[in-house]
Amino acid sequence: MDPIFMLTRGDRTVPDCLEVLDRIGDLPMRHLGFKDIGVDRDTLGELAGRIRQRGAVSYLEVVSTDPAACLESVRAGLEIGVDRILGGTRVEEVLEILAGSPIDYYPFPGRPAGHPTRLGGTPDEVAEQCARFERLGCAGADLLAYRATGADPLQLVRAARGAMRGTLIVAGSITSRRQVRDLAQAGADAFTVGTAVFKETFADQPGLRAQLTALLEAAKAT
Repeated sequence: MDPIFMLTRGDRTVPDCLEVLDRIGDLPMRHLGFKDIGVDRDTLGELAGRIRQRGAVSYLEVVSTDPAACLESVRAGLEIGVDRILGGTRVEEVLEILAGSPIDYYPFPGRPAGHPTRLGGTPDEVAEQCARFERLGCAGADLLAYRATGADPLQLVRAARGAMRGTLIVAGSITSRRQVRDLAQAGADAFTVGTAVFKETFADQPGLRAQLTALLEAAKAT
């Protein structure tokens, strides 16, 4: 299972994201991302370029649930040249914007709302939407499983996995090695983590490199 390190805290790209990326050094983080808020577009463009120079896959996760703001964020992702866009629910409109580009799209299933985003919806709803995403041509789905307000997170993961063949990414509130193991067993292909790394919940040893090393080890063990 692939860990996606998001240079974010509290659903916002951290102001020192470029410095954080430099501090990663030679750690084999192959998937790196950020949110569409927290820093200006020029900084996001610089960040995406540096991720590309590392040979890593870049991700932009759309935070806003406002339709117009969501689509503007997708256009920003297209402009700065990320590899994958996560989030949002305006699937047809997003796919139209991205048509002809190499960017893969992974929308939110369920009923996301608020900021930080919470997730409503049942396993059946999530499964139905994931199947629909695949029919429309999405590369997969970005499931906010541990942000669920009324459903068991792992039931949502299993429902999504059973409904589609594409890549299933789980995002939000993943703070422990046990969750990483549980997600792998439930069928997730990848997961995003940001705040937990900065809060140092993955390893007893402090520091960014220690946390990311523990994260890589947890993902490899699955």
